[in-house]
Amino acid sequence: MSGGTAFYMAYGINNLPHDIAFQLVTKVGPESYEEVDRMRQAGIDVVCYDSAKSVYFENRYGIDSNQRTQRVLAKADPFTIEEVLPLEAKVFHLGSLLADDFPVEVVKALAEKGRISIDVQGYLREVRGEKVYAVKWNDMEEILAYTDILKLNEHEMEMITNSKDPRTVALQMASYGVREVVITLGSFGSLIYADKQFYEIPAYEPRQVVDATGCGDTYSAGYLYMRSLGADIEASGKFAAAMCTSKLEHNGPYDGK
Repeated sequence: MSGGTAFYMAYGINNLPHDIAFQLVTKVGPESYEEVDRMRQAGIDVVCYDSAKSVYFENRYGIDSNQRTQRVLAKADPFTIEEVLPLEAKVFHLGSLLADDFPVEVVKALAEKGRISIDVQGYLREVRGEKVYAVKWNDMEEILAYTDILKLNEHEMEMITNSKDPRTVALQMASYGVREVVITLGSFGSLIYADKQFYEIPAYEPRQVVDATGCGDTYSAGYLYMRSLGADIEASGKFAAAMCTSKLEHNGPYDGK
């Protein structure tokens, strides 16, 4: 099925009241053109750049939905400065899937136009053959210098800092200049650090767990949506957590129910 940050965030935001302007910028191969058409028919504003192939992940979950293994069966081309220069926005959310999706120069160019929000996941993945390997984040300090909002999960934070304490990690990320550090902790909720204050956000228990794929992207969609409306940190985190619970209860992206 279709997936990835672009897919889950775009449908998630599109299924919320249209109180903010949102545009999806994606890069796909010919095999995904029909999916782009479906998104446009659903009312999503899509800018689509051509790539030799679309990125193609295989996700496998065990009994614990917080754990998964991955393979990458195809890889998309990285974004270029020429592709991002025409873009205008107050907030750019970079949903990297693989380490080279958004080079430093692309992040810098976008930071000159608006606030930068980054989901760290892709920067920590390297593909060798079909296998996905966890790698250190190259250029981390340089990229974080341009980052306003950073989203990472409990596994990613440990890989970046070797710490299992989300408060320690949040403080370290903030020391690089990040204004809002958002750490999701699966069924244990999330922690947000901003303006020298910690916000503990609860997780809402789902009636059933059907599909955990895309939950992190759904959280980002809800959080950025509410922040764009002017909501405070805590309210935005709780809204994002509630969206995740709704999304967990069925296959596919958040559907507004």
